[in-house]
Amino acid sequence: MCKPSTDLLIPQVGIITHIRQETPDVKTFRIVTTSGAKAFSHMPGQCAMLSVPGIGEAMFSIASSPTNTEFMEFSIKACGTLTDHLHRLAIGSHVTIRGPYGNIFPMEDAFKGRDLLFIAGGIGLAPVRSAIKYVFDNRTNYGHVDILYGARSADDLVYRHEIEENWASQPNTNVYITIDRPQDDWSGHTGFVPAYFADIGFAPDKMALVCGPPIMIKRTLDALLTAGFKKDQVYTTLELRMKCGIGKCGRCNIGPKYVCKDGPVFRCDELDALPDEY
Repeated sequence: MCKPSTDLLIPQVGIITHIRQETPDVKTFRIVTTSGAKAFSHMPGQCAMLSVPGIGEAMFSIASSPTNTEFMEFSIKACGTLTDHLHRLAIGSHVTIRGPYGNIFPMEDAFKGRDLLFIAGGIGLAPVRSAIKYVFDNRTNYGHVDILYGARSADDLVYRHEIEENWASQPNTNVYITIDRPQDDWSGHTGFVPAYFADIGFAPDKMALVCGPPIMIKRTLDALLTAGFKKDQVYTTLELRMKCGIGKCGRCNIGPKYVCKDGPVFRCDELDALPDEY
């Protein structure tokens, strides 16, 4: 049974039960506790701290939906000491897990009953995936769904099989995929996400969720506002800045906000109160 963590600072021992190679440098890890259960309850947008004792720990988005009560999934890009070590682990390896941290996407509030636009770039699709799967598992609670996703190349598209074989076939759903530059084995759209968004011409009558590299987020937010979206229709997540998760280390401080305590999910108009460093 899925249970909440009793103390955010006390880790539970987790076991990797499945590993899926998403791209050359991204793997998705399925994790349960030693009793075979999901470690704790969460909602889309929240994160968890994963650790390998003696190697390090870091905050990662929870990529699986809360509707999955059996396990959690984390899609991790190899880009440093801890992540490189995680990529070398095998099924059956132990890690520690604690959480959940941060606030949530407003799935049961601002998003409920609305048409939704999900926009993601690169590994930024991981936290968005949790929200998308949550919508598909509660389909009657939401309107039309548009998903716009881009990556540097076709090889860098995370969850490509899932997107093409599952998401694209969902009712009342459109999927748009792009890669930054043309390549010989790619027949789909090429170009950056903000430009593709403008080309599609989405009507500004829906709620939008944006996640990706910081420069992609900024340019996409500008494109959304130019297209007529109001700031209170647009949400994003700044979880890349999180470190301790409980507002003690100060690494995620941006002006008056601590991303780990006040975020990582922010509505676009809330970003106006933050300095340009975000």
